[in-house]
Amino acid sequence: MQIRQITEQRELSLLSPYAMQAQYSRGRQWPEEECAIRTCWQRDRDRILHSKSFRRLKHKTQVFIQPEGDHYRTRLTHTLEVSQIARTIARALALNEDLTEAISLGHDLGHTPFGHAGEQALDRLLPGGFRHNEQSLRVVDKLEGVRGLNLTVETRDGIICHTGIEHPSTLEGAVVRLADRIAYINHDIDDALRAGVLKEQDIPQAALEVVGQTHGDRIHNMVLDVVQQSQGRGVIAVSAPVQAAMDELRDFLFDRVYIGSEAKRDEGKAERMVDILYQYYLQCPEQMPSLYQSVWHEEGLKVAVVDYVAGMTDRFIIHQFEQMFIPQGWTL
Repeated sequence: MQIRQITEQRELSLLSPYAMQAQYSRGRQWPEEECAIRTCWQRDRDRILHSKSFRRLKHKTQVFIQPEGDHYRTRLTHTLEVSQIARTIARALALNEDLTEAISLGHDLGHTPFGHAGEQALDRLLPGGFRHNEQSLRVVDKLEGVRGLNLTVETRDGIICHTGIEHPSTLEGAVVRLADRIAYINHDIDDALRAGVLKEQDIPQAALEVVGQTHGDRIHNMVLDVVQQSQGRGVIAVSAPVQAAMDELRDFLFDRVYIGSEAKRDEGKAERMVDILYQYYLQCPEQMPSLYQSVWHEEGLKVAVVDYVAGMTDRFIIHQFEQMFIPQGWTL
């Protein structure tokens, strides 16, 4: 018996009846020979982890554009925090950690440079709009690897359904969807405090009385609540008081940090930069790399340009803009 098969048999005895079992995956977009060692979701995780799109997350904005401090979150550290929170919940509920981790690591691969500012700019420019969860699925299906990463149905479902109106078909996907919110609510407060955008006394006290006064306590109490409310139920749930506290903190962040705060002072510049480069590549598509030339001929120029611009990191798009539109000093 291969190591993979031993792992799959172990899942049958250890995991909850509500968990997804690797041997019962609905498969990939096209058939592949199974790995002798890794289950299908371990392979999904590894393909995502080794992708260029995953590595680029380290230079993509979470909240603060091009932060100079070493301790602010980026899209990569956000992804790792989501993965840690999601795996903790999945283990406590005896769900499939490998599937949970694969979805977590892949959920934000489609995020733009400059975070939601870049997403808003592309949403206005692309006919039909732009949504980062859909772009994340497009990255793993089309833009990475030779023919995409050929991930399983369950991982792809969790990636596209981590936000938006559609909900994941697996409990593991539901865990990631909730872990994403737990992560960003807490680390965005932490970063805003570090930046001086918020003070401790600004945070709604009623919410803190429910979920805790410190960063660590808040994550612990939210995770504990999810586990207690979800055990043995076949659903991922949150108690009414904790849900209300999370909603209040999220609304507070929108009012005080995400919209109109000092953290957002350069968002208008970022959106204009995305807009200008989008228009430039529409006029000069031959300047794009060969991958996006192929997309251009197969799916149209606007789709190709959005794929290219959305994949850029903050520093790369700034570099491109400087090279194209900022006069360079004369050197011999």
